[in-house]
Amino acid sequence: MIDIFNAFYHGKRVLVTGHTGFKGSWLSIWLHELGAEVAGVSQEPFSERDNFVLSGIGKKIKADIRADIRDGERMKQIFREYQPEIVFHLAAQPLVRLSYEIPVDTYQTNVMGTINILEAIRLTDSVKVGIMITTDKCYENKEQIWGYRENEPMGGYDPYSSSKGAAEIAIASWRNSFFNPARYEKHCKSIASVRAGNVIGGGDWALDRIIPDCIKALEAGRTIDIRSPKAIRPWQHVLEPLSGYMTLAQKMWNEPTRYCEGWNFGPKAESISTVWEVATKAIENYGSGELRDLSDPDALHEARLLMLDISKAKFLLGWEPRMDINRTVALTVDWYKRYRKERVYDVCVGQIEEYLSN
Repeated sequence: MIDIFNAFYHGKRVLVTGHTGFKGSWLSIWLHELGAEVAGVSQEPFSERDNFVLSGIGKKIKADIRADIRDGERMKQIFREYQPEIVFHLAAQPLVRLSYEIPVDTYQTNVMGTINILEAIRLTDSVKVGIMITTDKCYENKEQIWGYRENEPMGGYDPYSSSKGAAEIAIASWRNSFFNPARYEKHCKSIASVRAGNVIGGGDWALDRIIPDCIKALEAGRTIDIRSPKAIRPWQHVLEPLSGYMTLAQKMWNEPTRYCEGWNFGPKAESISTVWEVATKAIENYGSGELRDLSDPDALHEARLLMLDISKAKFLLGWEPRMDINRTVALTVDWYKRYRKERVYDVCVGQIEEYLSN
């Protein structure tokens, strides 16, 4: 595999929370291909068709552990056993609409779960780098037409978004209190939070997400119902933010006090599109299908306009997205057209290669 990290991950002990999820499974495959010793901690995958299940990555990595991040003592025990050097924390309740139904669970998972991981990091000497994944929805959304920068206020209207804003505040507090860069020689840890846009890619079957909704309808021969056709999002392929997280972790390992802060990883401005436009591109790449506008003026609140400013990652990390919206949707739909007939692990590795060769 093309290794843009110059063998940095080879032999590193890496712990991934949420490895059975959509982003976590792709990250685990990539790290495994780079020779990392990956331990994954997560609850059961969402469905039997998830990328995690179909790729078989759980059988390839060093440890595939079922545990709940809300169980702080269990997290400390796992950290003690596997002695990770780098932690990518992705485990979360990730859905806006579901957060209206289970607001307390959403907060317990996204806030206290994150604090439990921070505590496990604090109490495990082997950990040098912690990448805490939140979301672009952690910002106080004013529906502004320019992208949010990393120093803007945290907030959130719905329980999901506000829980991620609260998690960001907790991460900043733990960094100030226990992982302060001014006292690095004492704790020897570097912690950053990362925020990505609307991530799409193969193997995601979650509820209330546009690509899974499109594919489910297309496979069933149904019309695709679009809830919020005019909502504007920063769409990006799953490999884009993952490359950013992995680049950041490498930089933090080498210069731990320089990069331990918040970072945005979003698409280029021209990839910021409406839900309707993305669904239209999905149909074009799939080769069939129809859309239907099901806008409901009384629907639960979801942000209509949300964009990220990625200048900081571009200039300080040397990271920027490789693909435009057309390539992003094409690569995503390609997975769904192939997963029934081909070895999914090979499809994923091939797509990572293709992404890196762009």
